[in-house]
Amino acid sequence: MKTMLSRVSRLALAMGVSVMLVACGDDQPAQSEKTAGEQKSKPRPVEVTTIERQDIALDKSYPAFLRSDDEVTLVARVTGLLEKRLFEPGETVEKGDTLYNIEPDRYQTAVNQRKADLQSAQAQLSRAQRDSQRFERLLSQNSVSRQQYDQALADRRVAQASVAQASAALESANIDLNYAEVTAPVSGMISLSMVNVGNLVNSGTELATITPIDPLEVRFQLPQRDAFELRRQLSDGTKIESIRTSLELPDGAADLTGHLDFLGARVDETTSTVQANASFKNPDGSVLPGQYVRVHIEGLKRYDVLAVPEIALTQGLMGPQVFVLDDDNAARARTVELGELAGPWQVLRDGIQDGDRVVVGDPSDLKPGTSVKPQPFDGDAEALMQEKQEEQQEKKKEAQEEQQQAQGEGANKASGTDDEPSAASDEEDAS
Repeated sequence: MKTMLSRVSRLALAMGVSVMLVACGDDQPAQSEKTAGEQKSKPRPVEVTTIERQDIALDKSYPAFLRSDDEVTLVARVTGLLEKRLFEPGETVEKGDTLYNIEPDRYQTAVNQRKADLQSAQAQLSRAQRDSQRFERLLSQNSVSRQQYDQALADRRVAQASVAQASAALESANIDLNYAEVTAPVSGMISLSMVNVGNLVNSGTELATITPIDPLEVRFQLPQRDAFELRRQLSDGTKIESIRTSLELPDGAADLTGHLDFLGARVDETTSTVQANASFKNPDGSVLPGQYVRVHIEGLKRYDVLAVPEIALTQGLMGPQVFVLDDDNAARARTVELGELAGPWQVLRDGIQDGDRVVVGDPSDLKPGTSVKPQPFDGDAEALMQEKQEEQQEKKKEAQEEQQQAQGEGANKASGTDDEPSAASDEEDAS
């Protein structure tokens, strides 16, 4: 009898324990759901900005080729033997340096002859002037005829013409003598000589090329919208020289800064672009004419646009989107149409309006309907982007450390598993 009662007691006790466990098990999900609900309803603090129209600066770049507008091809202006070359190809020459000699002695002789011709003509003129004066006095005394006097005047005029002709010939000879010495019209780097010393050159023969490399110019084409916005900016009082520009080479070998110095006044009908020109100082010759570059214009503005920090954008099913807060501070996804990128800012063409409150903090974990506690945004989109990048790098570093730690633990565990059989054998031997 006692045995039966004992069994019943044990059964009742077991049933009681089971009921208690079931009750406890039922209570845990309830508490878990309650906690989850509390966490879900707790607003998430995140930076929010109220959208307003603004003028925003762009960083635009355009393809172009470097050029030297002062590049000069040296050409012989006289005929003769090329007697001397007074430079080494590839060196830098200064304006006014003598580069070639083309029979200067021959042209010096021609100058001397023209000087003698001028002196002879001047002597003839002096005699003709004295004769005309004497005939004028004799005519007043009726000692000579009018015809003789007129002939004296004509001889004086012929002598004057002869002096003028001789003077012009001397000037021409001096010009040829100057051309016999070919000098540098600009400073720059000189090319290989196209004609060897001792060869006969004619007027028009190309000799060499001088290329100034400091400064350099870049001509490029602006899309008409950029040109119109830039012209609008200039009309507000901004000087064209204050529009800063920079060069970017494909290999990143140089980074030169300059300024815009020309903006065209007409649109090309075939390309819908406007021509522009920028100048760059290149004292070290780090870049050369003919190189392909990209020209960056700093300070080019877009007026009266809507923009958000680029970090505020996410990708939704319908395309790029931002999260906009409703009246209850709940995040709602809003599909937007993207415009131009302005550094850390993204211009938006459509999808938001003035007064919308947009989440500009990291929206990657946000979901539609998430309750948000708005935090003020100081307007520094670049700092916000930098903060996000640093956070991502930190997470990446932590993930790598956890992975390395897990790999180390796995290796230790594998080593411990290998030792278990020997340990078990020791225990058996001990027993």
